[in-house]
Amino acid sequence: MTCYLAFDFGGTKLSAARWDRGAATWHSQRRVFSPPGADAAYDIATMTALGRELLAGERPLAIGVSFGGPVNHQTGVVYLSHHVPGWENIPLQAILEEAFAVPVRADNDANAAALGEHRFGAGRGLDSLLYVTVSTGVGGGWILNGRPWRGHQGLAGEIGHTVADPAGPVCLCGKRGCVERLASGPYMAQDLAARGVVDGPVTGQRVAELAAQGQPDACEILQRGARALGVGLGHAINFVNPQGIILGGGVTKSGAAWWQTVRQTAVATALPEFHFEIIPAALGDDAPLWGALSLAADLDGKWSGSV
Repeated sequence: MTCYLAFDFGGTKLSAARWDRGAATWHSQRRVFSPPGADAAYDIATMTALGRELLAGERPLAIGVSFGGPVNHQTGVVYLSHHVPGWENIPLQAILEEAFAVPVRADNDANAAALGEHRFGAGRGLDSLLYVTVSTGVGGGWILNGRPWRGHQGLAGEIGHTVADPAGPVCLCGKRGCVERLASGPYMAQDLAARGVVDGPVTGQRVAELAAQGQPDACEILQRGARALGVGLGHAINFVNPQGIILGGGVTKSGAAWWQTVRQTAVATALPEFHFEIIPAALGDDAPLWGALSLAADLDGKWSGSV
């Protein structure tokens, strides 16, 4: 046994990778997109199959898991997914330990990505940082004093549900004007589609493309999201005073104007005494996978279960 498995359960895609001890990069990697109607049972079965394919009959030392939703890091129980049905109180860690007969450690995707960027990416050399993913949803993960900080119940970093506009539209969580409701790709696409000014299906990527072409409604919606995110970041900076903010996820590919608005709004929201950088993630969509690898490697030799 000289390899680890890393799993990333996303809201719309499933990614798995194998890393062999001592290697500079992945041995192999697989990614599949979830079909409409996929649920927890589908996700678990598909990811298990991907893992077995990557292992090719070998047995890993440990498995690290990134999950797109709140997770109890101590027990490996998924509380729920905001985007995939059937995940309520699923003991994902125990399920995978039984399937592969090796130790497993799970965390939410933002915490995992924060750990990945801290160890392997844009956060190397930073003692404190906030990683924020802006994609299907908006979530955050903290590194404080060089270590992940998850909060009392493992739920720290839910910056997506910071209220940026109390009079804004209703979020999935029930509050109005959350950062996620205004800045995430699917919500921006929903808002543009509702205006009836664009023909055909609308995605978050298309909102950004239309904004780059100068389509007024797309520009307004994209910039509104950038301002909301900047407000959320500014408040987080006021609370914790990190050295840096690292932004990842598909929405961060929305162009220079989006980045400028995010940075300007964060600076305007934070106190002037705070000094920080807001920088793009270096690991791209693989940041949660690299974090999952870190979770697996940290487990190596420490698991007390029997196999």
